[in-house]
Amino acid sequence: LVDDFVLCAGASSAIFASAAAKMGLRVLLASVVGDDLFGRYMIDALRESGVDTSYIRVDPTLKTGAGIHLSKGSDRAMLTYLGSIAAVGPDLIDPRWYQMARHLHVASPFLLTLLRPTIPQMMRAARAEGMTVSLDTNWDPDNLWHLEGFWDHLDVFLPNENELRAVSGEQDLDRALDVMKARVPVVVLKRGGEGATVVRGDERYDVPALPATVADTTGAGDSFDGGFLAGWLRGEPLRRCLALGTACGSLTTRLIGGFNGQPTWEEAVAAVRAYDIDG
Repeated sequence: LVDDFVLCAGASSAIFASAAAKMGLRVLLASVVGDDLFGRYMIDALRESGVDTSYIRVDPTLKTGAGIHLSKGSDRAMLTYLGSIAAVGPDLIDPRWYQMARHLHVASPFLLTLLRPTIPQMMRAARAEGMTVSLDTNWDPDNLWHLEGFWDHLDVFLPNENELRAVSGEQDLDRALDVMKARVPVVVLKRGGEGATVVRGDERYDVPALPATVADTTGAGDSFDGGFLAGWLRGEPLRRCLALGTACGSLTTRLIGGFNGQPTWEEAVAAVRAYDIDG
């Protein structure tokens, strides 16, 4: 028996898109859903957050991907049905987008089984048109961590502690950061209740998490990504970007669901100021 059940909009890329849009960025999300209740629910939730959903394909032959999150405080277990997630492929990507957009964010490539082989080429094409590129791998359910070519055209890498250890092959977090900062210009380490760390060359900043009574950590890392990149794309100092990401990740843990509790730019700035976490 469980204490409660809540239906919430989810998916790493969707939670990120919602967070980034609420933080003032113009966001286009490319994806696939089924012609079903969950698909319509997701499109409505994204539109309400301000995300451009006009390029989300509705495929009546598929069921919309879904996840069951068993959550208790900061601990959770996830069961994922890929469904339409596995149908996101290279044919969905319009080459004109590389000339229209400033930034490409890739989330959960290990679940994007059809798209994953072409993601390095997408990153290369984006960089060739002057875009910047970020990556949040999330966890590899096969625990193989094959990411050849993913580091060649990447500007910002946004792992949590376990993901950083797995990708770098180092258990010590400082050694893992050293390994990855040699591959990627900016590495942002999400540390849950311990806050976050960013390294760029010889620069390093640490920011504590905001005080919060945690209801649900689902999507907090993806909301963090939206906050950090909103600051980064505005040209904010690196430590302030980290503080904005931390504010977005912390605030969303106070409510159940990845979209819920995500702040606007003004709300995130106010939280950073109130808790004095940007130094």
